[in-house]
Amino acid sequence: MDMNALLAAIKGRPDYHKVGMILCHNGVVRGSSRDGSPVSMVTVRADRAAIETVVAEQRKRPGIVEILVEVNEGDLKVGDDLLAIVVAGDIREHVIPVLTDTLNLIKARGTKKIEHG
Repeated sequence: MDMNALLAAIKGRPDYHKVGMILCHNGVVRGSSRDGSPVSMVTVRADRAAIETVVAEQRKRPGIVEILVEVNEGDLKVGDDLLAIVVAGDIREHVIPVLTDTLNLIKARGTKKIEHG
């Protein structure tokens, strides 16, 4: 997972002149679950078709130029990168909610995560 490569891909677009904000999410495996239980690793599975559907829906929102997503699958240890999302658009009022919605929809529809203690 290379956030710099994702940013470069956006900056290389012919319509980059429309971008006024790029917002990035880099999710990592943390050492505890939401309830505080210790976590030593997580197993992640991605439904790539579901993720592409979410991204296609979110790209249609006003002001959005591009959305790029990378998911690391398999057995990941604490500290490993899990999910990268980059949203580029015109103004923050458009970009911030799209990043939030894209993240929540990918977590709900496009990934499954099993925590191991």
